[in-house]
Amino acid sequence: MTQAPALPTPTTLYPALAQVQPSLADVHPAIAPISVPAGTVLFTENTPCQGFPLVLDGEIKVSRSSGDGRSLELYRVVPGELCLVSSACLFRTQPLSAHGVTTKASTLLLISPDVFNRWLETPAFRNEVLGLFAERMADLTCLIDAVAFQRLDQRLAAALLGRGQNLALTHQALADELGTVREIISRLLRRFEREGWVELARERIHIRDSAALRAVAAGLPA
Repeated sequence: MTQAPALPTPTTLYPALAQVQPSLADVHPAIAPISVPAGTVLFTENTPCQGFPLVLDGEIKVSRSSGDGRSLELYRVVPGELCLVSSACLFRTQPLSAHGVTTKASTLLLISPDVFNRWLETPAFRNEVLGLFAERMADLTCLIDAVAFQRLDQRLAAALLGRGQNLALTHQALADELGTVREIISRLLRRFEREGWVELARERIHIRDSAALRAVAAGLPA
């Protein structure tokens, strides 16, 4: 029987944790790893932040919703990264501005707001948080540029690339990722299929011409 590989230790993924006070050992078991299945809602918009998530395994998708039910993915948090929305909420003591859902089975530490604020007094931890904060802001700037200045067909072509030739993906999932509605995504995918770039099936998309999609994503003639 093959054993599952051991998870990296928190200090391996987040080195500054080795210097914080109180230490992880001091706050255990109040702060112990928790495991949740895919699809678990970790936090929701317009609610107080219950804690700061440190991902040890898995992935969190952070998105923002509109009043008409549409959703736009902002970023994803994987092991070793930090959640911008959670940190901003704790810095400013304001409600969360987005929601977070696990995309796969995940293991994480949920740091209470009180402990998080005490850890910020440690220069190494504060610098790590602010450094990753800056990286995440750069990612969001790229997203804003894409939404504001790129056509939706370019963004869709880019979203289809880098996932392999056969995608187990619904039109609704793509719409949620790109912050639009399913009908528009379906219309664009049918156009891509007519051009011979993709082949559509139920909840599956087969990439037939990656080069053409890369051209579209770059705003070039396919």
